[in-house]
Amino acid sequence: MADQPALIRVHPDDSVAVALRPIQAGEALELDGQTVSALDDIAQGHKLALRDHAAGDVVRKYGQSIGKAHAAIARGAHVHTHNLSTALAGELTYAAGTAHDGQAKPAVEATWHGYLREDGRAATRNEIWILPTVGCVGLTAEQVAREAQLRHADLIAAGRIDGIHAFSHPHGCSQLGDDLAGTRSVLAGLAANPNAAGVLILGLGCESNQIAELMALLPEAARSKLRSLSSQRAGDELAEAGALIDAMVQEAAKAERQPLPLSALVVGLKCGGSDGFSGLTANPLLGRFSETLANAGGTPVLTEIPEIFGAEQALLDRAKSQEIFAAAADLVNGFKRYYLDQGLPVSENPSPGNLAGGITTLEEKSLGAVQKAGHAALSAVIGYGQQTPLGGLSLLEAPGNDAISSTALAAAGATMVLFTTGRGTPLGFPVPTVKVASNHALAKAKPHWIDFDAAIALDEGQDVADKAFLNRLIAIASGERTAAEKSGQRAIAIWRRGVTL
Repeated sequence: MADQPALIRVHPDDSVAVALRPIQAGEALELDGQTVSALDDIAQGHKLALRDHAAGDVVRKYGQSIGKAHAAIARGAHVHTHNLSTALAGELTYAAGTAHDGQAKPAVEATWHGYLREDGRAATRNEIWILPTVGCVGLTAEQVAREAQLRHADLIAAGRIDGIHAFSHPHGCSQLGDDLAGTRSVLAGLAANPNAAGVLILGLGCESNQIAELMALLPEAARSKLRSLSSQRAGDELAEAGALIDAMVQEAAKAERQPLPLSALVVGLKCGGSDGFSGLTANPLLGRFSETLANAGGTPVLTEIPEIFGAEQALLDRAKSQEIFAAAADLVNGFKRYYLDQGLPVSENPSPGNLAGGITTLEEKSLGAVQKAGHAALSAVIGYGQQTPLGGLSLLEAPGNDAISSTALAAAGATMVLFTTGRGTPLGFPVPTVKVASNHALAKAKPHWIDFDAAIALDEGQDVADKAFLNRLIAIASGERTAAEKSGQRAIAIWRRGVTL
């Protein structure tokens, strides 16, 4: 740590630098050939002023505004909530730029080994999923899955199938209108995911979320892998569900992994528990991979719309058509409108963990978060529960909540979720969830949570980090289990509009 630089300026236009290690008041720090003296103790990941700011001055990081000083800030002072405030207000009218194809990157030749499904989509796992229509049979679904896992332990150990999993939730009863439609659409999307070689839709019988209406939402090509059971109509629902699972397991066990190009991957992009390093290491790492993937014809999917506020213009500028531009702008403003209609500010997103990690305003958080998409052109905008078109970056309608947005990514067709974090979280989701630490301390403290340490980019350079990350993703896509998979961390959460943003 002694030889590590103390500060980093992300962009030449920035008026703040980020502390790469804890800084003590009085330290003389070198940056860009100049010396700045720290006026305060500054925690790792937090910001130090590189020039004097008067109250009302714009503070810049990533070359963009991250808010305005609400008090005078002296050169060398700690910049955080005590002297920096958001400048976000509400809906905006966005200026449409010239559509272009994002930043060109050299083609990368990479092969992974996955399962090619009958509809032409590729899977990273070969699993059986049980999806309850309603919370009343959630525990039943989990019992069926546990017992089936034991019965077929030999096939799982031999790698013929990758597991049997139930995804319970508390919804499906006494829901109406758009609320019910959202539950149905996301469950239908999950059922269509290529990682599920077979799916049992387990119902109760009297719920609002009826099996027939749910199954009707699935694409025609995905319906052949579905089986359904109404618990109220069955004699012994455990035995009948078990028999259906057994038949699907035997069919799924026939599948073989085969070499597939990078273009066959559909990858969800997610961040949670972000800190001051997230926008320096982990999210840019995902961004460079997203560019590589999109350039190869693959499909990165970005979501968490409220965590785009303040950084949306750069994303909108990369829309491939005026129609995509308008759809993305409407999606962002629609989320803002909800907050405003409820009398809430649009800017209160940063969590206590974000603040402790050095993120001060939503603009700062968003400018770091959108880096997960790199400079890839925006090719599609999709609604909650909809399937992403293949090829190019998609923007998915979903809130910032970790479990809800990660579930939405799986329902959109992602067969892996890349999840960056600076504070850490153990939770995983229906598809392999690759946890990427933004800093060495987290990666070292939580190896049972973390799959990759993005902070090696600071020590060894971006090229080394990018190559190591690509190799790690190929291994995971080809069957190597993530930390969350090893620990049995799998869950879903369903968005109820008007309840969670």
